[in-house]
Amino acid sequence: MTNAAQHLTDRPDPSVIAAQNDAFRKLACLGVPPAQPIQGRMHVTRSLMEAGDGFMAEAVKATGAFDTFEPENDPEGWHDFGAVEIRGETVFWKIDLYEADSDFRYGAEIPDNPATTMRVLTIMLARDW
Repeated sequence: MTNAAQHLTDRPDPSVIAAQNDAFRKLACLGVPPAQPIQGRMHVTRSLMEAGDGFMAEAVKATGAFDTFEPENDPEGWHDFGAVEIRGETVFWKIDLYEADSDFRYGAEIPDNPATTMRVLTIMLARDW
């Protein structure tokens, strides 16, 4: 079996995915460059954009700084979801992993490989969920 074929039968390493997701969030939200290239983009919902008075900027910054991962809120250990409180309002963020060349139609086959995985970080008001 080739290395690539063997990798397809292995479960992805949650600690590698978590580190990549953390690095991507810090890049997208705080401008902190990652140690290795990570592909992705960030989206915010319309209601978050329209919140006004710097609310969206606070939400993006809090998303980038989030580090309260527990088994209850991160069961897979991927660091791909979180909730932050901004001025009494709950804001959710979620990272989805796609095949880099699939136009966001297919989930990442090898999610712990940053060369073939495109991350999409979505930040939204909890009521948008």
